[in-house]
Amino acid sequence: MRLRDQVLQAFEGVFIALDAIKANKVRAALTIVGVAVGVFVVVAMGATVHGIRQSFQKDMDEFGTATFQVRRRNPGFNSCGPGEDCPERRFPGVSLAEWRAIQDLPEVEQAMAWLFGSGTVTYRDRVVKNVGYDAQSTEWINTDQADITPGRTFTETEHDAAALVTLVNKKLADEIFGDSDPIGKEIDLDGTRFTVIGVFHTKAGFLKAMDGRGPDNPRMIIPMMTAWRRLEVWRRGMMLMVKPRGDVSREAAMDAVTATLRGMRGLRPAQTNSFFLVGQDKMMEVFNQLFGAVFMVGLALSAVGLLVGGVGVVAIMMISVTERTREIGVRKALGATRATILWQFLVEASTLTSIGALIGLALGAIAALGIRTAFPSVPASVPLSAVLMSLGAAAFTGVLFGMLPATRASKLDPVEALRHE
Repeated sequence: MRLRDQVLQAFEGVFIALDAIKANKVRAALTIVGVAVGVFVVVAMGATVHGIRQSFQKDMDEFGTATFQVRRRNPGFNSCGPGEDCPERRFPGVSLAEWRAIQDLPEVEQAMAWLFGSGTVTYRDRVVKNVGYDAQSTEWINTDQADITPGRTFTETEHDAAALVTLVNKKLADEIFGDSDPIGKEIDLDGTRFTVIGVFHTKAGFLKAMDGRGPDNPRMIIPMMTAWRRLEVWRRGMMLMVKPRGDVSREAAMDAVTATLRGMRGLRPAQTNSFFLVGQDKMMEVFNQLFGAVFMVGLALSAVGLLVGGVGVVAIMMISVTERTREIGVRKALGATRATILWQFLVEASTLTSIGALIGLALGAIAALGIRTAFPSVPASVPLSAVLMSLGAAAFTGVLFGMLPATRASKLDPVEALRHE
């Protein structure tokens, strides 16, 4: 019976809250809008970060979960800055001899060398500036799940001979060739002439879009040795993508690479490594650090909105207590306890904030749909955690800020309340 009474009182509190909204439209709107804004920020931020994380994870999976990078510098927030006291600035880049030695390790299935650069591409009277290029060894086709049509990738012979061949993505092909067949045509990259042998279609991904390798940016892929020997490329920036053999753990492969590099660089046991091995878990950790900070900013903005809604709850509920003082006196005279009155007013406050939360959730879902439509590489969706967090925060706001007026109502003296006009 007690549970049934509580349910009935809860429904009664909901209907009374709806009547209060009709009677105090401006104050109720302030409360609802404040909560809706706070919830919208949480949901929109959660959906965006969730979508970016999925896309980022998909990009990581393309390389393989056991794959790791060999780099000169440590990526992420824990790396040192550009100051002269940064020891990483003095670390040597990965050399060709070190790359070949890692390729020959029995624990390693393949090690792809990778250089980056950009330049101006010209074809007849057409000029495209700031075209990025990836200078990679032949293993790139196994780590970048891109379709090549029409054409082909470069052979190992072409790579080792530093042949002047290139693949262009669909964006660059459309800009310089239009509707004509690009295969066999010659283009200039900062004065060096390349023959186009293929068109690659990369899959959209946040990581690729972030570093300019997405399908919306004009880009080229050329043999790594071609860039090393024929272009003004920053050689110290070369990194390796190392994939262990199937029967070898990542840790064992990393130990073998570490021992090889330390031996080739003549590092004594007491000296620290002059290179970094970065696994996919480290890259995900960097991602979580970056977007965790962004999400915390969103939570701070959300808190402001909830605070505005909370102030509105206090205002509208205090007015409600004053207007219904006589009603409270009658209910107490008929046997209603303090707990009953307190419960009813808390339900009313939670109803106000819950309406704002539902509106915020709806707006957040619409925002997620808009982001997913505008940026296909970011599959934004509203995670269940964001929904539960938003509803919980709204309910907590209603209870927290509704406690003062609810307590005041529950403590009213029935005799004094009945005399109230």
